Amino acid sequence: MAADHQTQHHHHPTWQEYVKIGVILFIITAVEVAIVYVDALEPVLLPLLLTLGALKFVLVIAFYMHLKQDHKFFSWLFMGGLAIAIGILLALMAMFGVLTGGPEASASSLQMLT
Repeated sequence: MAADHQTQHHHHPTWQEYVKIGVILFIITAVEVAIVYVDALEPVLLPLLLTLGALKFVLVIAFYMHLKQDHKFFSWLFMGGLAIAIGILLALMAMFGVLTGGPEASASSLQMLT
């Protein structure tokens, strides 16, 4: 029994690793803010921001929520939730024409919501 507990012990990140992850999250956030102001990226802005947000989500749950050291079931549970959230978001965007209609559809969709 004690041998099982010892084999299941995982390496927990040090404070230096937490600082590295924090710096990476800061850089990703700075890139997100910067790309909003680049007009040439407007056609791919939404998928790019969604991808960067998903990457930040994975980093936070893996390291700060210690999911990296937990059982794989919990990883599948979080990733399943992320997949469902992305699916719902994409379905709503498609329903309001944001994915196919361009900026005009986005503006009209926002007017419908307000």
